[in-house]
Amino acid sequence: MDRRQFLTTTAGLALGSFTAAAPAIAQAKTKVRVGYLHTVAVDGQIWTGMDRGSFEKQGLDLELRQFNTGLEIFQALIGGSLDVLATGAVLSNFPARGQGKVFLINDIEVATAQLWVRGDQGIKSFEDLKGKRIATATGTTAHVFLDTALRANKVDPKQVELVNQTMPAAVTAFISGAVPAVALWVPFNVTVRDKVPGAVKLADASAYYPKAAIIGGWAAANDYYEPNKETLAKLIRGWADANDYIIANSTEAMEKLQKGHYSQTPMADIDESFKAQKMFSSRDWKRMYSDGTVTNWLQQSTDFFMANAGIKDFTPASKYFDPSLYLKTIA
Repeated sequence: MDRRQFLTTTAGLALGSFTAAAPAIAQAKTKVRVGYLHTVAVDGQIWTGMDRGSFEKQGLDLELRQFNTGLEIFQALIGGSLDVLATGAVLSNFPARGQGKVFLINDIEVATAQLWVRGDQGIKSFEDLKGKRIATATGTTAHVFLDTALRANKVDPKQVELVNQTMPAAVTAFISGAVPAVALWVPFNVTVRDKVPGAVKLADASAYYPKAAIIGGWAAANDYYEPNKETLAKLIRGWADANDYIIANSTEAMEKLQKGHYSQTPMADIDESFKAQKMFSSRDWKRMYSDGTVTNWLQQSTDFFMANAGIKDFTPASKYFDPSLYLKTIA
């Protein structure tokens, strides 16, 4: 091989190597650290989107981290170990304190929160709860529901003793008989039903919808939100693909969810969890973002949390919830 052939050949090899490497560079994913609760109402769209490649198609690499309560997730977000989170009613709590920016709604938790009682300890009605201990995770979806249910049934929340625990601990306390009542969220109802055959579901949140709608969704860390709106728009598009797929193919979607991510939970319980929430298409949500419906629902829960904490000076939902990013992103 003469010098000219050698140079031509090596140049071609170099160019070929560069060309082959170029797509890999173009396909580099943006990592997003996501905290979530393992309940269908919160992570249904997440896992469906992961399985369908909805987020990957948007160039995102979701680094998922599971938590037991929304309180724990927000603590991680505030501490800097998460970029965004998905949770239930706690979405209306910390942002009102200036911690987190709400930008995406998952669903309405119509009947995910439930109140279970033990008849063997003399609890058969709301009236019987007066003076009794009720285990729950305060400051969460279950707490908001419990307060609403007690007041609706003419029981002052001050007439019961709240035992504040993580939800697994609260359920364990109820099963052991340490407390005669527990306010929980699905799928913890499955454990209660299986372990305490005589337990009775006294009420669920559906009795107070839509007046006391509890909505769950996504929030971003304060210092992450503004400089990463393009990434969050991609997250919204990936979420919308998964969300709309679930609505159009709910039976198939729940079967895939159960098989891949809830294998220890019977299919009937997954269906029950799905029916306990109310989902809307990504386009239907646009109307509720635009007309103030979402803001009003968020504010209802915020008012409860702030009153319960004795906080008078707080950020209203109209300030901590930004619908503009969603409205610009969803056609």
